Amino acid sequence: MLLALSLLLASIALRAFAQNVPSLMLGTAGVGAGIAIAGTLIGGFIKAEFPSRLAVVMGVYATALAVGSVGAAALTGPLAGNHAGGWRFATGVWSLLGVGAFLIWSMVGVRAAKLNTSVDPPADSAPLPLNKGIAWAIAVFFGVNNLLFYAFLAWTVSIYRELGYSDVKAGLILATFAVASLLGNPVFGTLSRSRDRRGWLAVASVLCCAGLVGLAMAPQYAPYLWVSLIAFGQAGGFTLGMTLPLDNTDTVHETDVWNAFTLTFGYLIAATGPILVGILRDRTGSFRVPILSLVVVGVFMLLLTVALRPRMPART
Repeated sequence: MLLALSLLLASIALRAFAQNVPSLMLGTAGVGAGIAIAGTLIGGFIKAEFPSRLAVVMGVYATALAVGSVGAAALTGPLAGNHAGGWRFATGVWSLLGVGAFLIWSMVGVRAAKLNTSVDPPADSAPLPLNKGIAWAIAVFFGVNNLLFYAFLAWTVSIYRELGYSDVKAGLILATFAVASLLGNPVFGTLSRSRDRRGWLAVASVLCCAGLVGLAMAPQYAPYLWVSLIAFGQAGGFTLGMTLPLDNTDTVHETDVWNAFTLTFGYLIAATGPILVGILRDRTGSFRVPILSLVVVGVFMLLLTVALRPRMPART
């Protein structure tokens, strides 16, 4: 984790002081790699430190992700416009949070070393779960859930601009999406107490589908309600989806491997969301067909919850 944070800090600094496009792209790639490594390892840490409160702590983590994302997105623009350093200062200033995170994780590492509970022995290696049906089901669920998130994050403002809304109102609708996401993460993390999370996963998916259908059928009738339902349900699915690899593994190292598998294939699926919506919009001339396609994705996500039954913990 400390190596990942070091990579992240160095990459943020490289971007802030980049003098050409290649160095800017290299710094950006380093930022992505640092985030990806840390994101993979956090599940194993939660598994080791909070084995009886997986969903609750994952809800806290997911909420922190959402707060950080929304806060950075909201503040970077004003910082760039109001400081002589422009975008370099606005993007580089976030390294201060990275320094704080590095110091905190250093203390966590010292504590773990004293307790001798930091990691599993190297011999407890675990292969990628390529032959595990439940692992593929988790990865696909995580992927389609995040496909919806990135699609709406990218296109909500454009959807409502096309419907005649002003930039301000379209922006407020997107802000509603962000706020509802913040609420969904901790709520579902707190409510889901059983190792079998299919019931709450289904509830999250149903809420998301209800918002999608409302948006498809009557987008101007209650836009704030539709996007709130979509965001709240999607956020609940994200928190519980991140918990599923922890539910289906027995050791910290195995959890890290399953997380790596889930995040890799899940985000590859999720990345197609904004692109496909844009292609369908260009081909059809409106957002109606793309939104109907997202309804199908939501229904598929709901049906997929049936396959997410956790395996029984290993007997000792």
